[in-house]
Amino acid sequence: KELPIRLAHRIQDLDQVPYLSEMTSVISVKSCYIDSFRAITAHPEIRSEIDESSFASLLHELYQNHSGVLINMARGAFQLRKHQALFHSNDFSRVDNDIKCIHAFLDRFHSCRIGIRVLAGQYLALRSKPISHTYSGMIDRRTSPYQIVRQAIDDATFMCARKYGDAPEVIIKGRLGLTFPYIPSHLHYILLELLKNSMRATVDAHGTNFPPIQVVIADGDENEDVTIKVSDEGGGIPRSHMARVWDYLFTTADPAVQEAFCHAAANNHVDHGIDSPLAGLGYGLPISRSYARYFGGDLGMMSMEGFGTDAFVHLVRLNNSSSRTAELT
Repeated sequence: KELPIRLAHRIQDLDQVPYLSEMTSVISVKSCYIDSFRAITAHPEIRSEIDESSFASLLHELYQNHSGVLINMARGAFQLRKHQALFHSNDFSRVDNDIKCIHAFLDRFHSCRIGIRVLAGQYLALRSKPISHTYSGMIDRRTSPYQIVRQAIDDATFMCARKYGDAPEVIIKGRLGLTFPYIPSHLHYILLELLKNSMRATVDAHGTNFPPIQVVIADGDENEDVTIKVSDEGGGIPRSHMARVWDYLFTTADPAVQEAFCHAAANNHVDHGIDSPLAGLGYGLPISRSYARYFGGDLGMMSMEGFGTDAFVHLVRLNNSSSRTAELT
């Protein structure tokens, strides 16, 4: 009963958001949600194991169908940027209010989307053979930040070397043996995004003889959070741009790269992966913050223009009774 309610709220939001609702990619997302709502509400009430198995098959199909939603919403934002004439108006206060509404909608939509995928994904994972004995559904009770950092480094290095022919070294420090309950795929998404950004900034700033990027894993028995810091010497971000790094409509990527990314994404129905370019549609950081905030954590940045940037990932242990998820209705 919970999924149709959440889907209905997202359909309503997609229909009412100013400007963005007119973009073809967003219209396709709304159609996907409508189809899923109809399919779930049409499924007979579960009264037997056969009914439950049938529902699980349907849910798995819908879960796969929604795997391209993130990319399509990013394409919708790109399409909106190309239609800047929509913002041309003498009523600047109204335009400013509409842009704020778009940003609020996107924050809410993506947070709720994470909730829907966790709800469905956990149900499906609990029905399947665990990845290992440490898993409970999607949650690894012994998630190793060090191992996930290593995987994210490998992925980001591959992407950076593909574009530039080389990549900076990454040094990992801190509590390398730490484990805690978390969803590994969420943490990998966040760390890959931060490392991609740091590598690109470092290569662009130095050309050759790159200074290393540093990742510090911090935790103590009395710490409120598990915190991971990613530090680079990639030249930093101008203070006037700091607020905009969380803006879904802002990206430093070349327009030609954005266009190519959109065309490639049309045939690559996945949430994220190493096939995407090093800089894409400007969605990486705000989505990463949504992942961190979903379980009550956060993602923040401090930058020194002319030197580099530090990003801080704050994560709440999922066995912590004080942890809370974002509002997902």
